[in-house]
Amino acid sequence: MYTLTDRSVVMTKNKVDMTYNESDKNIVQVSDVNLFYGNQQALRNISIKIKEKTVTALIGPSGCGKSTFLRCLNRMNDLIDGCVVQGDFQIGNHKIYQPDVDVVDLRKKVGMVFQKPNPFPMSIYDNIAYGPRIHGMNQKKDLDEIVEKSLRQASLWEEVKDRLHESALGLSGGQQQRLVIARVLAVEPDVILMDEPASALDPISTANLEALIQELKKDFTIIIVTHNMQQAARVSDYTGFFLNGELVEFDSTDLIFTNPSDSRTEDYITGRFG
Repeated sequence: MYTLTDRSVVMTKNKVDMTYNESDKNIVQVSDVNLFYGNQQALRNISIKIKEKTVTALIGPSGCGKSTFLRCLNRMNDLIDGCVVQGDFQIGNHKIYQPDVDVVDLRKKVGMVFQKPNPFPMSIYDNIAYGPRIHGMNQKKDLDEIVEKSLRQASLWEEVKDRLHESALGLSGGQQQRLVIARVLAVEPDVILMDEPASALDPISTANLEALIQELKKDFTIIIVTHNMQQAARVSDYTGFFLNGELVEFDSTDLIFTNPSDSRTEDYITGRFG
């Protein structure tokens, strides 16, 4: 084994362990990406750079490619038969579609929160400890610390600290979504992907989730897909507008919502279609 300390990539014979240099300003760099489901093209010539420790919102009408693009960033589309991805994806210092990339390690570094909360049918504690255990951590003291830290980061500790060994399925919808976020945080990701994370939540839980996102961006890079343009305007630093598989425009959220450069973006934001 040898270490390329200047590039923060630890290489072994059979895989590349992904670590990231915090000095990099752009943690995600994507260029000339096309994606096909069989003969159907779902993404067209996507290029984007995303800065670390920011919130980026991806907006656009249903079926425009934003969730497909999100799933590219932790190679979830690998699980779909007939899916072909072309182009360059770099996260941190590594091109994530190289054949020697350890996909399990990639999904540790690039966590995913889905549309509906999906806690495992086990205790609150075991939900959080699941990831660290998968990655070889079994000391109870260490797991206890990770569970508490992750639940605190997800603003859930005070609500569940006296019921850690009860089923996670007994939590409310909003609590379950924060539990899922805590489960992602437990393996110390660099990037957190969120695909419509508030769509199944009530307004109070949504407000709590948005406040949590603002807190988490101090330590993590967050990319969120949302149909809710007001939510994008509230939580994000940058916004990308997708339409028909293309990234029409990407800029600071303020500019996208007040002075977009493309008329299609303006038409979507003002409700002329979508």
